[in-house]
Amino acid sequence: MRTFAIVTTTAITLVAVALVTRTVAGMVGVVRLGQPVVGRTDQPWRRWATMLRETVGHTRLTRWPLVGVAHWFVFVGFGFLFFTLVSAYGQVYGGADWTLPLLGHWWPYEIAAELVASLTLAGILVLIVIRQRNHPRRLGRRSRFSGSTMWQAYYVEATIVVIACCILVLRGLEGALGGPERGSHHLVTAPLVAAFSGLAPTTLATAILAVATLKIAVSMAWLVVIALYPTMGVAWHRFTAFPNIWFRRKADGGTALGELPPMYSRGRPIDFEDPSEDDIFGAGAVEEFTWKALLDFTTCTECGRCQSQCPAWNTGKPLSPKGFILDLRDHAYAKAPYLRASENEREALPDQVKAEAQRRLVGAIDDPAAGTLGAVIDSDVLWSCTTCGACVEQCPVDIEHVDHIVEMRRHQVLVESEFPSELNQLFRGLESRGNPWNMNPAARLEWTKGLSFEVPVVGEGDVTDLSRVEYLFWVGCAGAFDDRAKKTTRAVAELLHIAGVSFAVLGPAETCTGDPARRAGNEFVYQMLAQQNVETLREAGATKVVATCAHCFNTIRNEYRQLGLELEVVHHTQLLNRLVREGRLRPVPPTADGERRPVTYHDPCYLGRHNQVYQPPRELLSALPEVEVREMPRSGRTSFCCGAGGARMWMEERIGTRINLERTAEAVATGAERIATACPFCRVMLRDGVTQHQADGKAGEDVEVVDVAQLLLESVRRGGDRSAASASPGDATAGADGGSGDAAPVRD
Repeated sequence: MRTFAIVTTTAITLVAVALVTRTVAGMVGVVRLGQPVVGRTDQPWRRWATMLRETVGHTRLTRWPLVGVAHWFVFVGFGFLFFTLVSAYGQVYGGADWTLPLLGHWWPYEIAAELVASLTLAGILVLIVIRQRNHPRRLGRRSRFSGSTMWQAYYVEATIVVIACCILVLRGLEGALGGPERGSHHLVTAPLVAAFSGLAPTTLATAILAVATLKIAVSMAWLVVIALYPTMGVAWHRFTAFPNIWFRRKADGGTALGELPPMYSRGRPIDFEDPSEDDIFGAGAVEEFTWKALLDFTTCTECGRCQSQCPAWNTGKPLSPKGFILDLRDHAYAKAPYLRASENEREALPDQVKAEAQRRLVGAIDDPAAGTLGAVIDSDVLWSCTTCGACVEQCPVDIEHVDHIVEMRRHQVLVESEFPSELNQLFRGLESRGNPWNMNPAARLEWTKGLSFEVPVVGEGDVTDLSRVEYLFWVGCAGAFDDRAKKTTRAVAELLHIAGVSFAVLGPAETCTGDPARRAGNEFVYQMLAQQNVETLREAGATKVVATCAHCFNTIRNEYRQLGLELEVVHHTQLLNRLVREGRLRPVPPTADGERRPVTYHDPCYLGRHNQVYQPPRELLSALPEVEVREMPRSGRTSFCCGAGGARMWMEERIGTRINLERTAEAVATGAERIATACPFCRVMLRDGVTQHQADGKAGEDVEVVDVAQLLLESVRRGGDRSAASASPGDATAGADGGSGDAAPVRD
């Protein structure tokens, strides 16, 4: 029996170690096929701290307490119970009474081993139940496991269950063999010790040998299986998550949101004024991604948390962030033999490998012209993304989905010239007139007409620069040209005037920040607009900027730093909230019965997830005595997108349900009379959603969509202080339908 056990365990161990060594080398080789990546090794000690906090502390997974705790026990068990595997080898080679040196009979270790094994078993059983309750056969597309490779998860779960049970059974057998004096060391397995105590010592020794052999065989079989499947993310993430988190974009632990990475070619910045002929623009082939992107693909656990939050997936679009990553992963590993082979060696490769190498990265997945296997990523998948960042925010292993999507869009726009036709008008407007609506730049000050105070313009009159004012008010294209957004612009200007905050605007000198161009992949247009704005801001002497558009706020605050411009940038909700707290703006209760009106707040993605500004708008609403804030089920970090980001504002939704309709229905279901937001894009999408909602005969006929600033202005005006501003007829910030009543509601 022992000879058979020794031969069996030795053979399977050697095979497992050899296969895993070969596979790890191959996986490293695949990751190294990627392009160099910049800025992933700065602040090493901070990176170590972040990695340990997210792995050992499970800080991302504990957002879901039950899953987080269960997974933590499995995680700890995977590492700690390695010692029990060593013990099993000792029992096979050295006899049933073999124990670890020093630790073997030390009671704290033995009790800890039992506790960890039992909690690991409990943890994996909880996770099994959760997986089954969320199984695609029950929930279909609504399951976060839809599209995951279920057999791999089942195999991993079964392996953990068997190993944990083997450890507990071994502990019971060891206790029975050791006699009563060791009974106190068996806190969990005391019932098993009692059950086995009647067996003869030789029988106990044989049983220990058999169970130890089984434990080793199951453990090594697991290694063999994962070695044969290098794309088995549900298993390999146990190893790859550590470097993937360490090499994340932001060393401090922040998610890969906010700014997009600059464009690099082979690790060097691209000179857009004089690009090199051999520059790589975006990712048009899997090897044109960075090595960090390939590590991302390798690390995906297939947990589907990104998918469960994705607005595109939730409204019937073909984009699943998880599926997107898995398709790129599978393609990278299938194409790797071709990429690593020399020209002479490629002819001898299997036809399947050569066919994989010919696949287009983006196109129609069932288009024969895209290659015998079709494209890797369908065009509808690529262009469904709103870049809301929900996938990145949810991912427990820090995969950077949005970066990879935009990198592919860059190639499609700049090299292939293949993109949705609606973007042609967007690009033309941005290039020729500096705004996505293709409006005359001279009309950027139209919103100021009718205000009772003069809005200072940089370069006009006494305002030669910004040295005499506190803030540059960045109006933005929507705030200057969109009729609905103009109401927010006027409200903010009036509130700043009432509060005595000095500000000025750039007027016609302001141009689009470039956000829609960059998110659509047109980096050339973005660079043109951004460089122009950076030069204008420097010449004007800007130091502090307030913006009403979440997209402008994000771009000026985060992305202009990449061009060397450092500014203090605040969103208007942040500034207004501070002015209320300081008493410079005083909300006043209604003069009637004081009944509070229900309002729900929609978090703009580029204000919330991308910049972590969640509380100021809510604090501002809570300061209004007439407002009762009602949160939507999906709010804050888990807020649902309006559908306008990623240049989707200028593209039609032809697949599935419109994202703004789903979000509007959620807002209306709260019973709120008003939907408040803090971004002009969100306001347009939600207003259109309410209009469609009403046209469909659904509830919410009297629901209004307003900016937080408008609600504040209503309340401040109620105090009777009109010395600072007076609205003109037709100005919706004054009251309903242009009226001037103090307590009149703001209507679109």
